[in-house]
Formats: sequence, structure tokens, C-alpha cells
Amino acid sequence: MPNKPCIITDGLPHWPALTKWTNAYLTALLQNQIVSLHFTPNGRADSVVKPTINSDSCFVSAHVERIPFPAALEYIAGSEHWERGAVAYAQEQNGCFMSEYSLLAQDVETDIPWATEALGSKPEAVNLWIGNERATTSFHKDHYENLYVVVSGEKHFLLLPPTDLHRMYIKEYPAAHYENGEFKIELDTPLRYVPWSSVDPYPPSSQAEQERMLFPRYFNGPKPFECTVRAGEMLYLPSLWFHHVKQTPDSEGRTIAINYWYDMQFDIKYAYYNFLQSLG
Repeated sequence: MPNKPCIITDGLPHWPALTKWTNAYLTALLQNQIVSLHFTPNGRADSVVKPTINSDSCFVSAHVERIPFPAALEYIAGSEHWERGAVAYAQEQNGCFMSEYSLLAQDVETDIPWATEALGSKPEAVNLWIGNERATTSFHKDHYENLYVVVSGEKHFLLLPPTDLHRMYIKEYPAAHYENGEFKIELDTPLRYVPWSSVDPYPPSSQAEQERMLFPRYFNGPKPFECTVRAGEMLYLPSLWFHHVKQTPDSEGRTIAINYWYDMQFDIKYAYYNFLQSLG
């Protein structure tokens, strides 16, 4: 059926990455490669944060450092670094696979041939993600047809269709970022605003009752679709679907995934979404 997520199994047995991408192999191949590593105090990059009790919430991006890949992997998979409180996540996006990890292209496909044929174009961007269980991705949507492949570990998705826009409590938040390693929150300059979902589907127990009162359309409505994508599996995630992501690492302490962003069609589906948005 069109515009419905699905998990594709047994479609990637020919990928060498599924067996080759051990920590030792990645470190040897990328020993001289500089990569972008994203740091947060709590594993929630690109999410709504309330800095203090008396301050307004803002949309906060991670602090990013450019460091050698072996050090980046150690921050992610090496638990000895966790006492610093920082959570490291390789999540650069913007086509980072070919710009920062191109040496790994020999072990995967740089596009998904059947998807390229079906969608009529090559991917707009291919991204690599390496994280651990402390890193999560808050509810959001993308203007791309998304093919999400898990190479190691597991990814756990909550999914809601575009028609559930009214349950997401989208609000314009001032954009900010974590400054240096002390995680002081600084507003971006010039000031800009980011529309983002206010809903945290897994609030701390101390805040759960308050969250349910603030966002009843989400918590009292139908449950989101839940799915787990395992190593060697691929999730087709249609454009404009809201998704929240958690992860479980493998025995080497990391979850690795590659996603392929294909341009969406700005058709009746997009027009209908904009109509729902206008009802606000």
C-alpha cells in the first residue's frame, strides 16, 4: 500500500558491511579520517529543552566536534568515557556517508536500486549513524522518502502518520545549541525559530502526569505504531511520517545504521498535509 511504512527483511544479505563492520575493522579503515561527533548531556540532540524551571523551552542542537574516527568510536562504544556525562552520537546527516565515511562505500550500496527505479531518482543524501543506547531521536518528520538500514544492533521506532499532526503539538521554538563541553545552552544568532513536536513519548516518571495533562491528544489517543528494525533489515519510512527513535547496541557497544533520503513528491499528499497544518 502507498505511503505506509514496512520492514523489508532478507534484502541485504550481499552487503559485506553486515559481517565486516567490527570495531577493529572500522578503526583500521578509518584511522586517519576526521568525522563530526555530536555531544549532548542527555542523549537528546535536536530536541525541545527547558534550560531552567523559570526559562522558556527552546530547540537545542548538539555540540559538534571534529575528531579522528578511532576517538569518536571510543566515545560512543567505550563506557569508560561515560562518567563525563556526555553522550556521543555520530549523526551528522547532510550526506555524511559520502563526505566523511566514503571509504566504507565498498561494503554497502550507495543507493537502493529498486527504490531508485521506483522513485525515479538517486538518493538526495546518504547518512551514517553510530550511537549507543543513551542516544535518542525526538519526534519529527522529514520531507524525504526514507530507507533506513540497520547494520548492527537494533533501532526502535514509534511511528505516526501525517494525519496525526494535531497530536504532535507542533510549536515554533527558538533555536539554540550546546556550547562547548560544558553544555551551556546558547541561542543561535541571528535568532531563528524551528517548528518541532512538543511531545516526549517517554517522559521521566516524575513528569509523566504533567506531560499527560499538557498533551492529552497524544497520550489519550491511539497508540503509535511500534517496530524494531534489526541488523540486516530495512525500514521504508514514507515522507512526512512522524517518528521517534531509540536504539539497542550490539555486543561491541554500538548501533550502526545507514539511511537513504530520496526526494518526496510534492503531490496531493503534501497538499493535504499543508491543509491539516493550516487548521492548526
